[in-house]
Amino acid sequence: MTLYPKTDFRMPLDIPPSLSGSFGEIRPGHFHSGSDFRTNQREGYPVYAVSDGYVSRLRVQIGGFGNAVYLNHPNGYTTVYAHLQRFNAQIERTLLAYQHRTKSYGVDIPMLPIEIPVKKGDIIAWSGNTGGSAGPHLHFEVRDSKTEETVNPELFGIHVPDNIRPTIAGLYMYRLNGKPFDENTVRQYFALVKSGSRYTLNKMPIINFSGDVGFGINTYDVQAAGNKNGIYSIELQMDGQTIYHAEMERFSFANSRAVNSHMDYPFRMKSGTVVTKSFVEPGNPLKIYKTLVNNGLVSLTDDQIHDMKYIVKDVSGNTSTLDFRIRYNPKSVIKGDEPKYVQLFNYNKENTYSTANMKIKIPKGALYNDLYFRYSEGDKSGYSAVHRVHTSLIPLHSNYELSIRADSTLPAHLHKYAVIVDARGAYQGGTYENGFVKANPRVFGNFRITVDTVAPAITSLNLKDGMSVAGLSKLNFKISDNLSGIRSFNATIDGQWVLMEYDPKRALTWHTLDKALPKGKHHFQYVVIDMKGNSKTFNATFYK
Repeated sequence: MTLYPKTDFRMPLDIPPSLSGSFGEIRPGHFHSGSDFRTNQREGYPVYAVSDGYVSRLRVQIGGFGNAVYLNHPNGYTTVYAHLQRFNAQIERTLLAYQHRTKSYGVDIPMLPIEIPVKKGDIIAWSGNTGGSAGPHLHFEVRDSKTEETVNPELFGIHVPDNIRPTIAGLYMYRLNGKPFDENTVRQYFALVKSGSRYTLNKMPIINFSGDVGFGINTYDVQAAGNKNGIYSIELQMDGQTIYHAEMERFSFANSRAVNSHMDYPFRMKSGTVVTKSFVEPGNPLKIYKTLVNNGLVSLTDDQIHDMKYIVKDVSGNTSTLDFRIRYNPKSVIKGDEPKYVQLFNYNKENTYSTANMKIKIPKGALYNDLYFRYSEGDKSGYSAVHRVHTSLIPLHSNYELSIRADSTLPAHLHKYAVIVDARGAYQGGTYENGFVKANPRVFGNFRITVDTVAPAITSLNLKDGMSVAGLSKLNFKISDNLSGIRSFNATIDGQWVLMEYDPKRALTWHTLDKALPKGKHHFQYVVIDMKGNSKTFNATFYK
């Protein structure tokens, strides 16, 4: 399939040579099908439009992409540039006008084709570290403008020099024994030896098994930047026939969390090792699987030796292979623990379970597989018992509804402040209704009720009441909240709304003083509100 667009999408040659790319990165909970151009922990590199088009969307997020700009191009594709330090002057004017009109720092602005047209090579922004970025870099994506699916950027001629073959660090076999894959599935590890681009088993010439099994590999791709990235193509063959083939050509953001089903999530959470499963759970919605025979599972009854081969490729075509042999042996039996559960949940149905003190409703599509659901009620903690809702080792595709009964020690005046927290004390939400506190977590685990009555904290870094701001360009503040998190922050000067910008990684907010602000006495007020309505106000008079 040819994906090269009609327009030349190659990056301009004047991109600084210190930028290097990483493509197809996979990490838990996040499927990253864009590319990150690393800037050696420096910000402020110019970001160029890779082709003619127009600004179709302008976005500022407190987390996520931070400052981001979207360009639509005539060939039906959109390019995305994120974590930006700042925009060019024309984009900046448009952004500031919208922020002041809506009185909001975080904005998502749809744009018309006639508003901000761009030409290939125009500087549209500068690279930065905004939003959920883990370090200064440019995040770049190519998307289908109609479907918004991301498409692997290297399929557009955006080439990062790469002659390094993917690494295969280990082979794993999963004994399903007729049960759904879960945290109790028996997992066997096989060490490998390498000869050139070919891997084989280190000691075991033949893997014996009984029942249905699946396989997985710990594999990654390294480019010049040194990042361990996900693999573009993984194919598993049995006796020369492909039984599993996944290819990272394009991806829908609606299915981002399903990367947790693509990998062995329980093992990742326990060990930190990422194993890509070569069998697909029935509730996994990813469309990256090109070939599947029996969902990638192997189920044999003959006593013949069968040849297995992994073919692992990066987008540049560099290839590594793993060859091993398997044989059905009815005596090769390894059984896991029999599940102890209160109810079997079906992945393709809505599932509910309740006790006198807890109610749970899991929507259809939230589970990747049938689940032997476990639940127990523990000792009192806070304003309820601790409710053990299965285990955090099982991922969910979407939120579910959890209601916990508050005990008699929760007074009426604290109902509106009641929240549900997990075992780490992390906020999961909370609304009091008829004796229960209801939240919508996206994880399983241990939960209890507590209250959030503490207002956010505001610390001024350079403004004191009655001071002169001569010589200051910005008013800087630290803001934080102890539990539910910050919902909103708004400031005024002399009663007029002014823009506060926010860097959540440093808990830093700031207002850039307008040079047109008249000389004389002014009043600054800053109000920060958390998710439960607790409010903190900072007031100061200053002179210009």
